[in-house]
Amino acid sequence: MGNVFLVGLMGAGKTTIGRMLARKLGMRFVDSDHEIEARTGATIPWIFEIEGEGSFRRREAEVIRDLCGQEGIVLATGGGAILNPDSRALLQQRGTVVYLRASIGSILARTSHDKNRPLLQTADPRAKLEELLAQREPLYLEMAHLVVDTGRPNVQSMVQIIINQLDARACQAAPNCTTHAQPSMNEQTNILLHVELGERSYPISIGPAVLDDPDLLARHVNGRKVAIVTNTTVAPLYLERIRAPLVAAGKEVIAVVLEDGEEHKDWASLMQIFDALLANKCDRKTTLVALGGGVIGDLTGFAAASYMRGVDFIQVPTTLLSQVDSSVGGKTGINHPLGKNMIGAFYQPKVVVADTSTLETLPQRELAAGLAEVIKHGAIIDSAFFDWIEANIEKLVARDRAALAYAIARSCEIKADIVRQDEREGGLRAILNFGHTFGHAIEAGMGYGHWLHGEAVGCGMVMAAELSQRLGFIDADTVDRLRSLVAAAGLPVKAPDLGTARWLELMEVDKKNEGGAIKFILLKPLGTALVTSAPQEALLDTIAACVE
Repeated sequence: MGNVFLVGLMGAGKTTIGRMLARKLGMRFVDSDHEIEARTGATIPWIFEIEGEGSFRRREAEVIRDLCGQEGIVLATGGGAILNPDSRALLQQRGTVVYLRASIGSILARTSHDKNRPLLQTADPRAKLEELLAQREPLYLEMAHLVVDTGRPNVQSMVQIIINQLDARACQAAPNCTTHAQPSMNEQTNILLHVELGERSYPISIGPAVLDDPDLLARHVNGRKVAIVTNTTVAPLYLERIRAPLVAAGKEVIAVVLEDGEEHKDWASLMQIFDALLANKCDRKTTLVALGGGVIGDLTGFAAASYMRGVDFIQVPTTLLSQVDSSVGGKTGINHPLGKNMIGAFYQPKVVVADTSTLETLPQRELAAGLAEVIKHGAIIDSAFFDWIEANIEKLVARDRAALAYAIARSCEIKADIVRQDEREGGLRAILNFGHTFGHAIEAGMGYGHWLHGEAVGCGMVMAAELSQRLGFIDADTVDRLRSLVAAAGLPVKAPDLGTARWLELMEVDKKNEGGAIKFILLKPLGTALVTSAPQEALLDTIAACVE
């Protein structure tokens, strides 16, 4: 592997992450600021104060030029090193540039007591950081080969994510590489990510053994009572595994076992949860645990948001679809005969515990349904991830542990970052509904449960890609790639013939719609999504081309 150059604002974690990354890769770590101090015998604040920023930038450019001539290094650059166009060009040419992107809030938290940041010694550090971000982020994005959002994750998991992406990039460049880099993540490695939402922030634990920690759930339970909500399929497999450690920790555990299936994501099932909570005199300190797939997660979350106007809940997703998508982000709710997920609330869990070993008991059809959401994440925001999925789809279908672990971690990372930026779907988060306008119409039109949610989304993505092409946003080859990948995952690519009038009627009942206009998430190009309406002629032609 060649040089790795870390860029980003001060406080983004370049030095901390860089040291560990270099150690993992067997490379030498260099910090450009430390190198300047070693060469001059003066601190960075002193150079700024005595010589001025211009002199510092010249010294910085010299150091970058010298270091770019070396091999086998991980270099943490200063936040403003990229202001020099020659330095930008050298960094791009001599190694892989990784932009570590961090929120203003997290940077302030890390730098609030650091007096060695000359540019932040102002009356309003936040305003200064916002100014720097507006000036520098376009340059970071322009030159970066990889963009990694740091948030507040465990450093080890962040380093592993960077290594996985470096592996994938290196393999894409190798002429004889056919796997696009099998993820280097050891199948026994547990990963910790974070959804960054201020006081509502929470961790996501991912791995094949996270439920083996007997104290993991109990640590997030503040009260004495715990209600585990599950279904008739999952309960025999995992209920006792969840219940026993909680009982051992002194908790009173109530089990609520619902019927399995999307058709039971309704008012009656919600009432069953409330009935159990009230019958057992559950109070405001009761914690609900959602043990199952997306239906159980949505129902339990909605019950938690509503019971006594809000109690804690924990997500323990056991399907691929729920591990990569529905358990993260706080969308909860139930279906209505006239529309899917039209009744619900945004309500965040305390923690998401995704034990990937539960996927070993998952029916193949359910596994395929989860792969639809994995493909979606690549299609809307990360074309390199889409390439990786294409190259590794056979391994994913065959349940290769390392491949699944990487797919889950990357999907959660993508969704967590989108939710961080737009918790309540006021803008950006809507792109996560790629394929869902068509997919929800299929589910409602066929009757909930006839098609799995992921099956409908997979087919819906093909239809959305077809519409994207008809509007001139992507070419036919991109549509073919998406269609082929969806089919390779074991998902349907032809939609049922509901009749044109029925299709339009169902799509008119959608949360994204505004002023009576149907809104679609379309690709422009692959790896980028936009929310838009479509001329009815193009929409009708799309439906006609995609139905059986």
